This record gives sequence, structure tokens and C-alpha cells, in this order.
Amino acid sequence: GIGLDVHGFVSEGSGENIFLVMDGVVITPPFSSGVLPGITRHTILTICKDMDIPVAEQTIPREMLYIANEVFFVGTAAEVTPIRSVDRIKVGSGARGPITKRLQDEFFALTGGAKPDRHNWLTPCSVPVGALTR
Repeated sequence: GIGLDVHGFVSEGSGENIFLVMDGVVITPPFSSGVLPGITRHTILTICKDMDIPVAEQTIPREMLYIANEVFFVGTAAEVTPIRSVDRIKVGSGARGPITKRLQDEFFALTGGAKPDRHNWLTPCSVPVGALTR
């Protein structure tokens, strides 16, 4: 589900932050729309900056979800999850869009160790041999 703030603007998902892509710009609601200042939200905003993808934090009318090129959720559990439709209205082509793909690929490369952790986000921890086989 997608929640609205007290003024009827898009706020966030049921446990995720929401992002839209319109004409190459990644858009997300501001804190004043009641969004959770999540770690993954901050991570995606940082990755956008690193990749020179323009970002705008602005109030989002519900109708903007229907005309967005791409929409995706981010969060600890959701990670980066494309949204194919809103209210049964297809978002963009109905599949993961190119900017969502770029952000998703970069997010998984950074968090999975395929790319260096240039922001010191990860904390290595050792696991005793055989501990994961129980």
C-alpha cells in the first residue's frame, strides 16, 4: 500500500520509502510529508548523487504516480523494489525502468561487496566455519 499524508499527498509505503522517476529526475516526498527518514532512503539519495542522477524532494500529488515513468520502493526489507502498477494503472512500460535498474544494480553491488564500500556503510563480521549450516 501507498500512504498519503494529512493533505492527501504521497507519503510512503507500508514499510518503505517511495521514489518516482519523471523525465530522468528521481523524486521522493520530503520529511514534511511524514516520511520515515530511513537508512535505505538516504543510501539511494547518496547513490543518485554519486551517479549524477538528479533528485528532487517535493510533495507528490497522488495523480503523479499514474504518469510517472518509474516508481519504486526502498527499505530494509524491500531493498530496491520496482512498482509495476498503481491502482491497476501501469507505471511506465509496466516493467522495471532504466533508472530503477541502475540504482538497484549499484545498491546490490555496494551492499553485496562486488564494489568497494566507498561510504563505509558496511561492517564486516566473521562467522565461524559451519555456523550457517545448522
